[in-house]
Amino acid sequence: MNKKSNQCNRRNFIKSSALGAISTISVPAIITSCSSGSKDSGLKDVEVPEILTSAPDGKPLKAGLVGCGGRGTGAAVNFLDAGQGLQIIALGDVFKDKMDACRETLKGKGQDIPDENCFLGFDAYQKVIDSGVDVVLLCTPPVFRSVHFEYAISKGKHCFIEKPCAVDPVGAKQIIITGKQAAQQGLSVISGTIRRSQKDCIETYRRVAGGAIGELVSAHVSRLGGALWYIERRPEWNDMEYMLRNWVNFCWTSGDHIVEQFIHEIDQMSWFMGDKRPLRAEATGGRQRRVTGDMYDHFSVEYLYEEGYRSHCTTRQIAGCDTQNVIMVYGTKGFTNCSDTIFNLDGSVAWKYPHPKPEDADQSMAVPDPFVQEHIRLVTAIRTNKPINDTELHARSTLIAMMGRESAYTGKFVTWDQIMASTQKLGPETYEFGPVPGIKEEIPLAGTPPRV
Repeated sequence: MNKKSNQCNRRNFIKSSALGAISTISVPAIITSCSSGSKDSGLKDVEVPEILTSAPDGKPLKAGLVGCGGRGTGAAVNFLDAGQGLQIIALGDVFKDKMDACRETLKGKGQDIPDENCFLGFDAYQKVIDSGVDVVLLCTPPVFRSVHFEYAISKGKHCFIEKPCAVDPVGAKQIIITGKQAAQQGLSVISGTIRRSQKDCIETYRRVAGGAIGELVSAHVSRLGGALWYIERRPEWNDMEYMLRNWVNFCWTSGDHIVEQFIHEIDQMSWFMGDKRPLRAEATGGRQRRVTGDMYDHFSVEYLYEEGYRSHCTTRQIAGCDTQNVIMVYGTKGFTNCSDTIFNLDGSVAWKYPHPKPEDADQSMAVPDPFVQEHIRLVTAIRTNKPINDTELHARSTLIAMMGRESAYTGKFVTWDQIMASTQKLGPETYEFGPVPGIKEEIPLAGTPPRV
């Protein structure tokens, strides 16, 4: 592949390709335990995941962690907190300092991983997967996710795959293919899109899917936050080390923040809208304050759906600005914040999730940590031999986020069919420490320059 074509800001990212069996994505049946709760008058019954305080006891499960940074270390701790008989027996990363910090944290959880099970290098993921584990936690920067996931499933391992599942359409489509292979083998896969494992969100969704707000009309999503962390380059670092240590600021490693972080809000919106795919993304974006990397620090996207309604999604990462996190889905009978409240059309509260107070004797409606709940669902599925697999939904939300990114970068409207046909693949051909040719620290510019 031409190195230049790997750059995230290229104008011709959409190319024709044979779509084959994945030209469109169908929403898969999510095989979970269900707890529809008491029926509300006039609402149809909807199957939703059951929220448990702990995974059931069963055969011991050994897990390996690939990617020992902050989120990977957190995922390993979450896995251990999911139930009894769970171990972390192997670690893999490209940086020894990250692995050492992770090992120290896991020691505090009773997990003393021996040197021979700590693997360094770009092939460390293979060594972790081949070390005798039952479960693999894939938590590297997302550019590596599709390759690591494919290898894990080929070796018959259950997987936790952190969000987002890819940085480009080629990676996302490979995730879909691999997810289907996992389903054929009866393997369980759970994704890091945490809201689908959060009790109050689930109960709100159950009512909305049952008809509480009527037919969909529109949606508004806003995640306005402060500047994310960044790392300035050190003289002793080569291109690859700099980009990987500063991975949240490069498109080829993270997918830009609309994909890497805003996927949570896009996924939650899509969930409450019935996981419909948009026909088209119409986006703008830019960069005002980010000081490293090649990404934007704000996006505004309108998604147009086949039924004619639209959703507006906006995200920003700039310090010193007002912040908010809002996900609103509107219907003909009311609207919801997709978290814990359903409103009537006049703005009055129609229903609110009954969060218990800490001093209440009845804590049955308390909301367990969704980061742990993901792993409870995974371990439960494995131990009860009732596989779950949300890979396709995860990939769909990732692709929707990419539609917005590419529309903003190019200044062109981007359709679902175009993103599915795209052969865009970001990053270098091979992963090794040293120069990274063809990928410059340049900001994408939409449109054409003005005449002088």
